[in-house]
Amino acid sequence: MPTNQLLDHLPAAELRRLWGLGAEVSLRGSQSLLTQDLPVRELLFPLKGFVCLVTPLEQHPPLQLGMVGHEGVLGAQLLLGRSLSAVGVVVQEEGQAWSLPAAALQRALPLNPGLRRLLTRYLLVQLRHAATAAACLHFHPLQARLARWLLMGQDRAQGDGFAVTHSGLAQLLGVRRVGVTVAAGALQEAGYIRYHRGWISVCNRTGLQSLSCSCYEQDLTAYHRGMDFPPMPAWLGGNAASPSLSTANPPKP
Repeated sequence: MPTNQLLDHLPAAELRRLWGLGAEVSLRGSQSLLTQDLPVRELLFPLKGFVCLVTPLEQHPPLQLGMVGHEGVLGAQLLLGRSLSAVGVVVQEEGQAWSLPAAALQRALPLNPGLRRLLTRYLLVQLRHAATAAACLHFHPLQARLARWLLMGQDRAQGDGFAVTHSGLAQLLGVRRVGVTVAAGALQEAGYIRYHRGWISVCNRTGLQSLSCSCYEQDLTAYHRGMDFPPMPAWLGGNAASPSLSTANPPKP
């Protein structure tokens, strides 16, 4: 059964109280979930699939700022009493999420300190990731950033591959399509990935990690330290080459 790491680390009693207040919803490929500067109406905890956080730039395609999958949540700023979204959110890989309406969240927070604690920690993790993303975009070469993006996508896709086009990658990375084509072609020639008709499969994760910039490991460390989920960052989801995950999660209701 698909799960979300934040929900899995809630105290069991809180999870039982909260579960009946929300509902599972579908995430459709390329669906726009949030628009920058418009209200957020719910917390969304991805269970399967993942989304990209983007920001629009005048006369330019949207630029990616990060990803959220089963390790995180969308709309955590509701904890601060602010409903406007700081970013746009677009579904990269379809799946499911658990939705908790904003009104239900405000009623639930006083009775569920574990939820408040997790959302606070996650907000700080997102700030750290945003700082890393800004530096990465400015200083690191395209191939290293592409390798990092592919590793991030594989982690959240919970499998060896996911759907993405060269044009989509170019927009997300803020470069021309030809640059992505050359960089992805070199990765495929080296046997690190396989690309066919809009689907990228990761064939050599260790090779990709050797090419990726240090920002990938920095994000893992920031998540691990910020969320305090032992023994390793729990969002390396089920890949054979990834560290084993903790199984000490509270049961679902």
